[in-house]
Amino acid sequence: QVQLVESGGGLVQAGGSLRLSCAASARTFRNYAMGWFRQAPGKEREFVAGISWSGTNAYYGDIVKGRFTISRDNAKNTVYMQMNSLKPEDTAVYYCAARSGAPAGDPLNYDYWGQGTQVTVSS
Repeated sequence: QVQLVESGGGLVQAGGSLRLSCAASARTFRNYAMGWFRQAPGKEREFVAGISWSGTNAYYGDIVKGRFTISRDNAKNTVYMQMNSLKPEDTAVYYCAARSGAPAGDPLNYDYWGQGTQVTVSS
């Protein structure tokens, strides 16, 4: 069982930055690929970024490429997402998720989820 707790969300103006964190409870954190997803009201949950267990490989949704950076610190059981050049359309609840194996873009492939953190970008 893996418990995930996100933090770092908030209100920011367009063009600003935020850094999200996701702390994991599992001592086997390094065994899991991690992903960030987001969901806006009335929309489906969408893939934002994923990172392999070692941190060597990172993947991004087209909507955030070049603006967001995912990273992880296995010693701290934490995954991060640095979000720059934020836009109003980035407004959503952001979730981190964990799965065994390689990162995946389909949320159905993830086994564990956090409760989410709200990001609001004002224009």
